[in-house]
Amino acid sequence: MIALIYPEGDFAPIIPSRKAEDVDVLFGRAEREKPKVVEGKEWLPVIREDGTVIGMSTRAYCHSGSGVLHPVVHLHILDRSGRIYLQKRGMNKKCQPGKWDTAVGGHVDYGESIQEALMRETQEELGFTRFNPIAIKNYVYEYTGDREMVFVFAAVGSSFSLKPNPDEIEEGRFWTPEEIDEAMGKGILTPNFEQEFAAIRKTLFALL
Repeated sequence: MIALIYPEGDFAPIIPSRKAEDVDVLFGRAEREKPKVVEGKEWLPVIREDGTVIGMSTRAYCHSGSGVLHPVVHLHILDRSGRIYLQKRGMNKKCQPGKWDTAVGGHVDYGESIQEALMRETQEELGFTRFNPIAIKNYVYEYTGDREMVFVFAAVGSSFSLKPNPDEIEEGRFWTPEEIDEAMGKGILTPNFEQEFAAIRKTLFALL
């Protein structure tokens, strides 16, 4: 699995571009290392497929159909009986509201490593930090003009304490493989989960 490679000493260029003086106004010198939220906006790294960070952009621009590649993390949670934990996306979500999805999923903030983003998102969504993430794969996922580099991890155990954040998730529960198979292609699961699960299914169950 690749790692993100940030430029040394300063920010990557803003995409779409802005004048240098505008950048200094946006980011005070004390905030120049990790501009998570500036101007009320969330800033994400823009990357090449090898993980090199070539720019930074707002989350809104990344999901405007711009086609800029940005990283996200996914965590699949399995118990020892082979059940898989899924989250139901809130109805307030712009993308795939009300559908069941990977246990944890979220964007990498500018300045974060992949592992930092994974732990933060897992804490925010499920209040869950005591696990050993297993790297599975990374791949590019494209939909409606958006491009994401998805970094996929798994966690396997028998005594996970998962507490879905109601601000992020409508509900969550463990599904048997048979239940997932039955729901496939019926608009119950997100298309991204269906595609990803089919690609890594054998790898996930080999971890049990």
